[in-house]
Amino acid sequence: MAARDAEQRRKSLRRGQLSEYLAALSLMLRGYRILAMRYRVKAGEIEAQQRNFNLQALKNEQRRAEAARLEDLKSQVQEVLESTPQLAALKSQIRLDMTRDGLRIQIVDENSRPMFDSGSAVVKGYMQELLREIGSVLAEVPNRLTLEGHTDAQPFGAGGQGYTNWELSSDRANASRRALIQGGLPEDRVLRVQGLASSSPFEPQDPLSPANRRISIIVMNREAEDRFFRTAPPPEEPEPPEVGAEAPQAAPLPSR
Repeated sequence: MAARDAEQRRKSLRRGQLSEYLAALSLMLRGYRILAMRYRVKAGEIEAQQRNFNLQALKNEQRRAEAARLEDLKSQVQEVLESTPQLAALKSQIRLDMTRDGLRIQIVDENSRPMFDSGSAVVKGYMQELLREIGSVLAEVPNRLTLEGHTDAQPFGAGGQGYTNWELSSDRANASRRALIQGGLPEDRVLRVQGLASSSPFEPQDPLSPANRRISIIVMNREAEDRFFRTAPPPEEPEPPEVGAEAPQAAPLPSR
C-alpha cells in the first residue's frame, strides 16, 4: 500500500514538473516571437530609412547634374552672342541668371534698339535672328520652357476696354515662341506662354524704363516642371444628368 502511494506521488510530481516545464517553454517561445516581431519592425524601419536616404541622395545628385547642365547652357548662349558678329551688338540687351525655376534668359528693350515697334507684336528682324539662334541652342537640352511678355507702365489702348498691355504682352510672348520654333526648338517644349503687362517690372524704381519691355524665357528645372504639372487644372469631366431628367431620344433612322 505504501509503495503504491509513493509511486502515485512520484507520478504526480513528474506531472507537475512537466507542466512547469511546458509553461516555461511556452513563455520562452512567446518571448522569442515578441523579440522576432520587434526585430522585423526595426529592420523594416531601417530599410525604409535607407530607402528614403537613397531616394534623397538620388534627388540631390539629379539637382546637381541639372544645375551643371543649365550652367553649361548659359555658357553656350553667351558663346553664341560673342561668336556671332551680327548678334554681338545685342549682347547688352541679354540678361542671364539662375532662378528658383531654372535658367532665365531675358531680352530687354533699349531705346535705340527695341524688340518691337511701339504697340506692335511683330518681332524686329535682328531680334528674330537672335531668338532663332537661342532656339537652336535650347533645342539641345530636354528642359521645358515658360515664355513671358512684359511691357512698361505706359498705358496702351482704352484702359480696361479693348486691346491693352495685357493683350500686347501676350501677343509678343507668343511671337517670340514662334521665332524660337523657327530656330529648331520643338513645339512641345513650351509649357506656358503668358503676358504680364507691367505687373513685374525689371526696374521697379522706373516703371517707364525701356528695360521693363522685355521677353523672359525660363528654361525650367525638374522641380519647376513638377510644380507646374501639380498645379495644372485636371481635365473637365462631363456633368452627370439631373435626377429625374428624361434620357435623350435616339434620332429616328432614315427611311430607305
